Amino acid sequence: MNGLIIFLIILVLLVIGVVGWTIGAYNGLVRLRNRVQESWRQIDVELNRRYELIPNLVETVRGYAAHEHNTLEDITRLRNQAAALAAHEGATPSAQRAEAEEQLSGAIHNLLVSVEAYPDLKSNTNFLELQRALGETEDRIAAGRRYYNANVREYNTKIESFPTNLIAGNFHFEKAAYFEVNDVARTSPDVSFGEISYRGQGQQGAPQALPQQQSGTPAMPPGWGQGQPQQQPSQYQPQPQPSQYQPQPQPSQYQQPPQSAQPGQQPGQAPTQPGQQWPQNPPQPQQYGQPRQPQQYGQPQPNPQQPNQQQWPQNPQ
Repeated sequence: MNGLIIFLIILVLLVIGVVGWTIGAYNGLVRLRNRVQESWRQIDVELNRRYELIPNLVETVRGYAAHEHNTLEDITRLRNQAAALAAHEGATPSAQRAEAEEQLSGAIHNLLVSVEAYPDLKSNTNFLELQRALGETEDRIAAGRRYYNANVREYNTKIESFPTNLIAGNFHFEKAAYFEVNDVARTSPDVSFGEISYRGQGQQGAPQALPQQQSGTPAMPPGWGQGQPQQQPSQYQPQPQPSQYQPQPQPSQYQQPPQSAQPGQQPGQAPTQPGQQWPQNPPQPQQYGQPRQPQQYGQPQPNPQQPNQQQWPQNPQ
């Protein structure tokens, strides 16, 4: 019994949740659809205002520029065609309406460009006022078109998304059409820079070819070296290498003072006392810039700090 009650409670909660979500989804689609229709009505108001300004503009231009008869006739025809489509149109624009408005905008732009050739018309106060009002209307139409297309994108995305597409299909919510009109006045002209550069080169003439010179060989004047052998420049120039060996000054050796001759001993005679050392000739200091004598392997090197301990033989008794 308790389990049945719990099941019924859960079922009622699920039904309430589904019904609440359905109502919320439906109200959201209705809200988006109304926003799309309202944004289009704002554009339609500005388009009707442009329809009212065009006849006055045509009559003003006709009084000063009779040669623009064909352009004025095209503007009048396109204006009447767009107004007829607007009278039989629903809450959203159609593709035919968007195409008619685009052609009308292009014809008005061409007329304003042609007016530049008539200084008297450009100085007319009525024409300047109509031109200013028409420009402001075009700006408001462009701003309203961007706002309308943003609302249409959000509305169509909601219709195509799951699970709101189930609600849209059951309650007959249809996709809205975009209002795409190319703004001729804001289209940048196409400029071919390749053609301009080609004409500039044709007028200036072709540049003269410069003599080519091989890299690494200097240019020689005409007639140079005829009759005598030419010396090819050496590709390798030896670079002076810094000396890695710098001679170091040798410390001065201690020189013992000459001993006085003993009585009965001739000068220059070897000492006769036992254990007496003969003074060794001091080593000569190394001269700078002279190469050092190579060391003979296997021979002992004399120690400059200690004198040679060579013993002289004692005199025989």
